[in-house]
Amino acid sequence: MSRLFTSVRIGPYELSHRVVLAPLTRMRAEDGGIPGPLMAEYYGQRTSLGGFLLTEGTAATADGNGYLGSPGMYDDSQIAGWRGVTDAVHAKSGRIFSQLYHAGRQSHADLQPNGGRPAGPSEVTHTGVAFTEDGWVAATPNRALGIYEISAIVEGFRTAARRALAAGFDGVELHGANGYLFDAFLQNGSNKRTDIYGGSFENRARLLIETTRALISVWGNDRVAVRLSPSGRFGEMCDSDPTALFTYVVQELAKLNIAYLHLIEPRINGVAEDESVDQNPVATRYFRRHFPGTIIAAGGFDGDSAEAIIQAGDADLVAFGRHFAANPDLPRRIRRNLPFNPYDRSTLLGGTEFGYIDYPFFGEEAETTA
Repeated sequence: MSRLFTSVRIGPYELSHRVVLAPLTRMRAEDGGIPGPLMAEYYGQRTSLGGFLLTEGTAATADGNGYLGSPGMYDDSQIAGWRGVTDAVHAKSGRIFSQLYHAGRQSHADLQPNGGRPAGPSEVTHTGVAFTEDGWVAATPNRALGIYEISAIVEGFRTAARRALAAGFDGVELHGANGYLFDAFLQNGSNKRTDIYGGSFENRARLLIETTRALISVWGNDRVAVRLSPSGRFGEMCDSDPTALFTYVVQELAKLNIAYLHLIEPRINGVAEDESVDQNPVATRYFRRHFPGTIIAAGGFDGDSAEAIIQAGDADLVAFGRHFAANPDLPRRIRRNLPFNPYDRSTLLGGTEFGYIDYPFFGEEAETTA
């Protein structure tokens, strides 16, 4: 019997299956980072069988965006647009968490308030990129955050969490992966600070833990989650002892009894899919022993490998990105062993309805060609 299509709980919510829409940057928000009807249609399409969805990375503060066209949760004007998204998901008995993020040093002056420099833990040269009106460009060299600014970031996420609550979300996920602000603070390749936010594991994890606690103050611990990429290299991320570092972080998150831990497998390293890496689950298998709660695994899964990781007990749910982008009815296709639509990489990031809401549900291809 398939375990992928058995019920599971995330916090207070009972889900009918374990196929998750991964947080996948699509850059279709309207001016001002406001979700429009196009985004509501996209998320509504991908809600089926009472499943669980995660939004794309959503800037929690005005200085936290790294991609033109990405949505925000930093202004009250964005709440109504998000309400359209949550209503579309709830109409199909789905549940959806808002993934809140801060791009950190992976941004550009053109995306910053008043054209300022992006901020990171330290001034460290890197090859990160941002998407602006001029397309993909090198990120503006970042400045180091002053310690007096860090509390404002934490409070910004707390306020964004309140907006997510007002918008009808079911919870929030903190994006602590992929070289963005929280990941950059965690890893000592990018964090050279000597104050209470640098040096030891405890200090480098302080911002992540403080912000997670801020989200919990709004939502409660059973509706807050965190995403990590222990092997991610995007933006030239690196650490001198990543296994020990992320073991510490996972253990600290376990103490908070959060809704789930979302882990990206190392074959998806943020640069390219690495075929040289063991295709068996690595991150989830290792960190399961340190995190007794619910785990979502992500990174290059198909139906068979998703079933295998759940059967093994290394993860409880599996998130799909590109396959879900191209197959709005992905849970049905996996359950019935139906073929997948191929995804078009050229339309994944930015654009219009093409390559976004026009992928056919199974059976529609025959109808349109009949």
